Amino acid sequence: MAAAVQPYRLDSGDRMRISVFEQPGLTNSYTVDQAGYIAFPLVGQVAARGQTLPALEGAIASRLKQGYLRDPDVTIEIDRYRPVFVMGEVGRPGQYSYVPGMTAQNAVAIAGGFTSRANQKDIDVTRKINGQVITGRSIIATPVMAGDTIYVRERLF
Repeated sequence: MAAAVQPYRLDSGDRMRISVFEQPGLTNSYTVDQAGYIAFPLVGQVAARGQTLPALEGAIASRLKQGYLRDPDVTIEIDRYRPVFVMGEVGRPGQYSYVPGMTAQNAVAIAGGFTSRANQKDIDVTRKINGQVITGRSIIATPVMAGDTIYVRERLF
C-alpha cells in the first residue's frame, strides 16, 4: 500500500511537541483541534490538518518571523498519534493508540483478537484521503494509518 511510505500528515487528535530553539516559553505540547488547527503562542491559530511536519515547521517559523523572532528554529515531533478504531468481530472493540508501522493484524491483536465468528482472511479499512472518507477491503497484513477504522466482518459459515 503506497500510503505506508508517504510522509505523515497531521489531523485532529494528533499531539506534537513543538520546540523553538532558545525560546522555552514557546516550546510545548500542542494538539490538533477538531477544526484542524493548533493554537500557538504569539501567532494564534495555525492550520495543521493535512500538513507534514516539515511544512508545519515552516508555517510556524514564517509566522514567528513576522515581527516576533528574527530567525526562529522550529522543530516538531509527534508526541501521540491520533487513535485507530477497531470494530466488529474482535474481543474488545474500541479506540486504540496508533504506532508507526502498525498493521491491521496488530490492531486486531491489541483489540483482543478475533472472535470465533470473525472472518480472518480480510478486513475493511476506512480512511480519510484528501478529505474523502473511503472504505476498502484489504488483507489482514495491510499497514494501517493513524485515524483508520478497521472493521472485522462476521464470516459466513
